[in-house]
Amino acid sequence: MAVARLMRKPADTEFPQATRKPLPAGQPREWYVTHNRRLKAMRLTIALLDSGIYHPATADDTRIRATAEQIGVHPPSDTTCRMVRALIRYGR
Repeated sequence: MAVARLMRKPADTEFPQATRKPLPAGQPREWYVTHNRRLKAMRLTIALLDSGIYHPATADDTRIRATAEQIGVHPPSDTTCRMVRALIRYGR
């Protein structure tokens, strides 16, 4: 009888990069800023949930910014950090 062995993923595939499509043209600049902020907040929220952070109180700004560095995105602003906590809160 064969025994299955679990293998750990390599570190570089732990947080895969999302494929990006071009944004639609003709929108006001504020639309693009908001859209990109939401995308960044979603990526950070998913990474925090994958790492075991399920409560918004444990997702302080320093932890969110450390996660951003870990997954390779620019450090988020205070507004984006608030969005991440809101996504964690309302996703429950």
